[in-house]
Amino acid sequence: MSDVIVTESQAGWIGAIDGVEVVDPREYLTDPRWNRRRGIKVYNLANSYRYQSFGYYVSLLAEARGHRPMPNVMAIQDLAGKANVRLLSPELDELIQHALSPLTKDEFELSVYFGRNLAKRYDRLSRELFNTFPCPLLRFEFTRRKEKWRLRRAEVIGIKSVPQAHWPFVAQQAELHFAGRGAARSKKNSLRYDLAILHDPNEKDLAPSDPKALQKMIKAAASVGIRAELLTREDAGRLLEFDALFIRETTSVNHHTYRLARWAEREGLIVMDDPQSIIRCTNKVYLAEILEKAKIDVPKTIVVHRRNADQIVPTIGLPCVLKRPDSAFSKGVTKAETEAELAEKLEEMFEHSELVIAQQFMRTDFDWRIGVLDGRAFFASKYHMARGHWQIAKYEDEGKQTFGKAETLPVELAPRRAVSIAVKAANIIGDGLYGVDVKESDGKFYIIEVNDNPNLDSGVEDAILREDLYRRIMESFLRRIERRKAGDNNQ
Repeated sequence: MSDVIVTESQAGWIGAIDGVEVVDPREYLTDPRWNRRRGIKVYNLANSYRYQSFGYYVSLLAEARGHRPMPNVMAIQDLAGKANVRLLSPELDELIQHALSPLTKDEFELSVYFGRNLAKRYDRLSRELFNTFPCPLLRFEFTRRKEKWRLRRAEVIGIKSVPQAHWPFVAQQAELHFAGRGAARSKKNSLRYDLAILHDPNEKDLAPSDPKALQKMIKAAASVGIRAELLTREDAGRLLEFDALFIRETTSVNHHTYRLARWAEREGLIVMDDPQSIIRCTNKVYLAEILEKAKIDVPKTIVVHRRNADQIVPTIGLPCVLKRPDSAFSKGVTKAETEAELAEKLEEMFEHSELVIAQQFMRTDFDWRIGVLDGRAFFASKYHMARGHWQIAKYEDEGKQTFGKAETLPVELAPRRAVSIAVKAANIIGDGLYGVDVKESDGKFYIIEVNDNPNLDSGVEDAILREDLYRRIMESFLRRIERRKAGDNNQ
């Protein structure tokens, strides 16, 4: 996408920025050539966004033209003079308390320009607020009550509301925001679309993809005409620069990955994993219900609460597996061998969730992991149990992790029934990218879980398809982006 700043030409607050067009609101609104152009990200820095002002119409017509305005009309309306703001994430609330705790007064106003404030001590808070309220120019009002800071008001502001003394700083932050991106696009002008790959460099052993695999994704994206870029949570405010989002960070509903997936999808990006898949896959209570309804074989399973816990032993027997509904990477999953151990572990789990999954224990040397994309299996791996353990991952008391070996086979060599039941289970969830865990016992195959964010590691899942594994994923993104663009153009 090309970048365009719409601002009053006579204001003179901003100079030329490499790779960025600067246009007056009147020209943008009335010159027919802007109606014909495609693939534009509009940074609306008009004087005001009040209803029916030039600034309001810039964002309104940008949406109608299929351009991507920042801020969009919904953001303008949601934040225009309202005391009520959206609920903040626990992480952001904690950051607010920490950043503002040294203040002696109980009222504080913070201006955020392209994710920055003039005072460097508020850099991190400003960036997180920008990521939560993605608008170029923002103003926040905070109030302290009973030793706790609260965000009383969040407002998107026009350039006229910025003190003239701040204009040089705003211009500087705008330049930094766009720095290098124009040059990158001119070098890669054959790349039609932009893909953000969200990852967390600190996840390391538990990351869904290792650094080498991430670089293979970028290369595969370029081979189909997509410019891919690695982003972290701190870059969330840039998401609207992209056509699609590929989440390569462990997902959870009560987490920024889900919030970013929802926001990106709402703004028209292609998202994998989409928020619906995150909800469906990360909660094992939902999975148990939906798989039973579809009559897909699973180990004997009970959704347990305190009042029916006495049914576990007569229904499932011992040993049995207990799973916290939001468990991942074998964390929050435990095995009970005796009734005393079962009661103790249930009590621990009920402290965190009112429901627990109890499941029949099946001893196997490995699980099948079938990768499914667009409703078709495209890799098949054997995940062996960690040495001397009943799970793929073994966690030591000191935090050390041990994993069983993994080997990948051509899909055609995997058991046909394992592949077919995996595809059937994935298709119930959606049409995205999934990793389906399957156990074989006495010649029958059972679904253990469907993962919305399957591992794609260099030398493991790509051992057979190699670079073609990543290319298939990027081709899926390309098809989805082009379908979305075609739908927008036909509206």
